[in-house]
Amino acid sequence: MSATVISWNVNGLRAAAGKGFADWLAQKPGDIVALQETRALLEQLPETVRAPMGWHVHVQPAERLGYSGVGLYAQTRWDALETASGRSEFDVEGRLQIARFGRLWVVNGYFPNGNGKERDNARIPYKLDFYRHVFAMMQPQFAAGEPILVLGDFNTAHREIDLARPKENREISGFRPEERAELDRWMQAGWVDTFRHFHPDQTGAYSWWSQRFGVRARNVGWRIDYVLASPGAMPFLQDAFIWPHVSGSDHCPVGVVLDRQVLSP
Repeated sequence: MSATVISWNVNGLRAAAGKGFADWLAQKPGDIVALQETRALLEQLPETVRAPMGWHVHVQPAERLGYSGVGLYAQTRWDALETASGRSEFDVEGRLQIARFGRLWVVNGYFPNGNGKERDNARIPYKLDFYRHVFAMMQPQFAAGEPILVLGDFNTAHREIDLARPKENREISGFRPEERAELDRWMQAGWVDTFRHFHPDQTGAYSWWSQRFGVRARNVGWRIDYVLASPGAMPFLQDAFIWPHVSGSDHCPVGVVLDRQVLSP
């Protein structure tokens, strides 16, 4: 038996609700669905999204209304859930959920965009600090060999194969050398990019597209949504995927298939 874990930046859960999110969820696409950029309080959501039949729901909003936020939908309730990172500058933006399902740790992160208000890369230091903090937070479990998935919108394309136009975007946040180097550091430490583990050379595999007319249809995209697995999770890993056919956001869902045994104590 297998279990599917999905990550999706929904670009506003209220907006996604108006584009069929509840119908998609009702099809039970996965056992665990982690969302980013929810931009909503639980009470702002329609009943079909706030309390869908067969799902346990937790939404972690930012203090600033209509901004950031993460959400978790699970068919089996988590054994533990933490949203505090210990760093107020991250927690006020509602960027993190750390849940445990049996032996499996699921870290749902909405990693910051490096663009400042003037599109000037001013938030890159904050972004990289968040990366490093999440890395450090999970290091005890990582070192102990526990199965961990760190998933979400990482807001960085790792290699040239991961975006349609690498040459034109080298100075843009999301493909800056220092951002890519931070992902290198994770991989060198032993984290595994699950999609590339199964599809090392697949081109045109993107998870985000500009909303400008025709861009998604032409597949001029970026792969900036990931599921990273610890070495302890790798024996349970069966497949990784990107679902560009699922609409409703400027991102599409990504995810992994695991041996269901990892969800047991």
